[in-house]
Amino acid sequence: MPISIPIRIPFPPQGATDYRSAAQATLLVVGPVAFQGAHMIRLLQQLLRVIALRSGPEDLPAGWNTAALMVLVYVALGMLADSMLSLGTSSLRSLMSIALQILAISLLLRLSSHLERLPQTITAAAGTGCLFGLMSIVLLAQSAGDSLPQGIAILWLVLFIWSLVVDAHIYRSALSTTMSVGVLIAVMLFALNFMVIDALFPAAQEL
Repeated sequence: MPISIPIRIPFPPQGATDYRSAAQATLLVVGPVAFQGAHMIRLLQQLLRVIALRSGPEDLPAGWNTAALMVLVYVALGMLADSMLSLGTSSLRSLMSIALQILAISLLLRLSSHLERLPQTITAAAGTGCLFGLMSIVLLAQSAGDSLPQGIAILWLVLFIWSLVVDAHIYRSALSTTMSVGVLIAVMLFALNFMVIDALFPAAQEL
């Protein structure tokens, strides 16, 4: 999302009317910046509640702009994580993985007659993916060569299980189903995604 820089507009000393005009012009410049900042902070707070299983996709913004922003950030973080793992074709891997997830979510919502929930569900999936992506990058930064220290490896496993539980929670809420069904969907989609990526990019699994 574009970030504007507040511009200080000098108040002309011609009277109260000029002062009001200058103040209004300043608000026109600073106002959108403050709104965007507040919007992003509120979105981050909502995503933190989602990964804590205290909120669902229904509590997130319903617009496509937020969904598109989260997808772009998610792809960028995925590419960064893949590059840290020295995986080839990291851009294609990340794009394909996100595309498969969005396609699966769209099909599931269409089959359950809840397609109107698609923007919020994508925002939830991609937004929480961004948070987990940041945490995984922090863990990868602690790696020595091609291996993770034992403690970091355990944290990685915990992070992976946590992300699956959050995905299950998102699917449960978006599809209006039970948590057990959400877990089943999350595990199946992860396995399907892994198999497709492994088949399309076999060289990336030769580490």
